[in-house]
Amino acid sequence: MSSAPHAAGPAVTVLGIGNVLLGDEGVGVHVIRYLRDCPEPSAKLAIVDGGTLSFNLLPIIETAGSLIVIDAAMIGDEAGAVRCLVGDELDAFLGTSKHTAHEIGLRELFDMARMEDLLPRRRALIGIHPQSVDWGEGLSDRVATAVPLAAGLVLRLTRKWVCADRLSALR
Repeated sequence: MSSAPHAAGPAVTVLGIGNVLLGDEGVGVHVIRYLRDCPEPSAKLAIVDGGTLSFNLLPIIETAGSLIVIDAAMIGDEAGAVRCLVGDELDAFLGTSKHTAHEIGLRELFDMARMEDLLPRRRALIGIHPQSVDWGEGLSDRVATAVPLAAGLVLRLTRKWVCADRLSALR
C-alpha cells in the first residue's frame, strides 16, 4: 500500500473504538483500558481511546506507522469470539457489508487516508463478536472474557511488526 513517510513516534498505534454506553459495543474501549493497565506495553505502542469514532481520528490514522483497530464486529461467530483481520483481509471485510456500528465511518476514514497516500501499510482489525448491543455500561460475561484475549493479540501482532521492522533495518 502506501510508502509515504509517517511521523516519528510509536511503531504501532492501537485504536480502540466503541460506545461504552451500549454494552458490548464498547469492547474496543475496554480493551484499551486493559492494555493501559498491562505491565507489558512499551514505547513502541501508542494506546488511543477512539470512543465513538469520528473524523477527528483521521490524523491518528494518517500518522500511524502501523495501526491496530479494536472494535465490536459481526465476525460471524458466537458472542465473545475474537478475530484478527490484517491488511487486504481487513479491507475486504469493511467493503462487504455492515459488520460494526462504525464500519462505514472506519471505511470512510481509511478511504480518506488512502486518497492522501497516508493509509498505514500495516493495519489490522481485532474484532470481538458482541452478545448485546443495548443500553448498559458493562460488557456481557462472554465478551468480558474476550478482553484479555484481544489484548494478547494486540501485543503479539505488535511484537511481530516491530521485529519485522528491526529485520528490515538490518538489510
